[in-house]
This record gives sequence, structure tokens and C-alpha cells, in this order.
Amino acid sequence: MTRRFDSPEPAVPTRKPGPDRPRTHSFTAFGLASEVERPSPGLHIVATPIGNLRDITIRALATLAAADAILAEDTRVTRVLLAHYGITTPLLAYHEHSNDAVRERMIARLRAGEALALVSDAGTPLVSDPGYKLVQAAIEAGLAITPVPGPSAVMTALVAAGLPTDRFFFEGFLPQKAGARRNRLEALVTVPGTLVLFESPHRLPEMLSDAAAVLGPDRPAAVTRELTKLYETVRRDTLGSLSARFTEDGPPKGEIVVIIGAAVTPDRTVEGDAALDGLIRTALERHSIKDAASLVADETGQPRRAIYARALVLARSDN
Repeated sequence: MTRRFDSPEPAVPTRKPGPDRPRTHSFTAFGLASEVERPSPGLHIVATPIGNLRDITIRALATLAAADAILAEDTRVTRVLLAHYGITTPLLAYHEHSNDAVRERMIARLRAGEALALVSDAGTPLVSDPGYKLVQAAIEAGLAITPVPGPSAVMTALVAAGLPTDRFFFEGFLPQKAGARRNRLEALVTVPGTLVLFESPHRLPEMLSDAAAVLGPDRPAAVTRELTKLYETVRRDTLGSLSARFTEDGPPKGEIVVIIGAAVTPDRTVEGDAALDGLIRTALERHSIKDAASLVADETGQPRRAIYARALVLARSDN
């Protein structure tokens, strides 16, 4: 997915290497040129900025500058980043339409001892992009895989949304057709964590409408747009209110990540049930009330607080 970069400082002019001018392994940042050593042989999975070009690590720059080649989802997008930091490493296209023959050529280069860097258009490779098959092929060939961590649209949106981050589920893009989209949302109703979804701007109003209908209009949510860029915005509200807002205003522009809060299970007392009581009593034979309640709650999907209350009742009555 092609993304626009926001560049906070002027790009550094680069010169293409020629027969009489070999490529140097260097990059330029903050007006200073840095020479770097060639990375170890293997496939290096390099995270790149999701918008703001300053959001890149020194290690990522060093890897990109000194690799034998960079495998890019869209070479035009990656070329902007490389030009900004004075990096002249050759670019090769690797995208969702790359076939087995392309992967075989890349594996052959890796077998020959080359260091190849894999990047996506923006963010961490393999997250909703086509790098997985190449990484899998490299692993099957016994070749080294080196992650170079950095920016991630998933994590950036999650921490900006103001919703619980202790447990979350990354769904990626929902199906484009309404029926399939609703079916998939039905499967997400009981996921016990915050949901993270990508969405195209023109489909956002329809997706929010379906999410409000299936997941419930009162579910807390956030729509994040153009994260790390000049026009970054985060809209926090319920699904119902966000759906109404974007239906009225129309599709926004830019890159979208939607965060939806977990389903809220109301507190309630678990009524006496022979099967459930049996599970609790069995757990109480070997565990404390607290641990027994946790085990049974995890096994049955019942609210932990309610199971604990029932376990207290049973423990008292059995003594």
C-alpha cells in the first residue's frame, strides 16, 4: 500500500555509483555522513517510517546502506527514504505479485552469502504485506533471518487510542464485501481484547456502520489517521458516534487504523450450576480460591470475578 512520507528536513542529494565510482556503504543524517560495515549474510527485515522520515533507527539506516540490495514493496516509495539519507543501495521489487521464480532468485543470492534487506512501503515488514513467503522460504533453506525493529502502525495507533493495551488482537483489513465483512465481525464479537484493524479511507464509513451494528454501538473506539504525519488526527468515541460522524462527513483522506475496545461483560453472580460447581470444587481441591477461580474462568469463559464469588460460596459451604 503506497504511503506519502512527510519529510521534516531537506533531502540529501545522491550520486548513483558507476563503473569508476563504486558504491560506498554510508548514510547521511543530521548533515553528517556515516560509513558503516556490511551486515552479516542473510535476510534482514527492516522496519521503516510510517510517515515521518525521522522515525527510523540508526541500525536500520546502517543496514539499508550496507546491504547488497534492498527488496522493496514499491521501489518508488522506498527510493524517497533512501534519497533522504543519501543511501545508494540497489533496489529490487518484491511485492504481492512476485512469484516463486523471484523468491528462488532471492534465495540463491542469500545462499551465495549476500545480505539482503527486506522493507515494506511503511512500517514493519510482514504486517499486512507480502514478505511472509520470502521469510518462510529463507527459513526453510536454513538461512539467517535478522529482524531490525522500528516503527509500526499497529503499535502507534494502539498507544494513541487510549484503550486497554494489555491484550489486543490484530485483524488487519476486513473483507471488502458487506456480507463477508459482517460475518468476520461476528467472529470478533467475543475476542477478549482490544481490536486493531486497517481500513481504506473510502470504506471507513461502511465498516464503522457494520462494526456498530455487529459489535454494538456503545463499544469504545478510535479512528487514527495519518499517524506521525503533518495532519495526524485521532478521533475517540463510541462506535455508534464514530459511525454517524464519518457517515455524515464522508470518507477521510490518508492512512487509517481503527482501534475498538474489547467487549465488556457486565459483572454478575454466577448462579449455582451442577456442572460449573463441579469444576470449581475440583479446582479447589488443589488450588487456592483465587487460583481455582482463574483456572475455571479461563476454561469456561465465565467472568473471573463471578467465578471467584461462587468459589467463595462453595468453599464456605463445604467446610
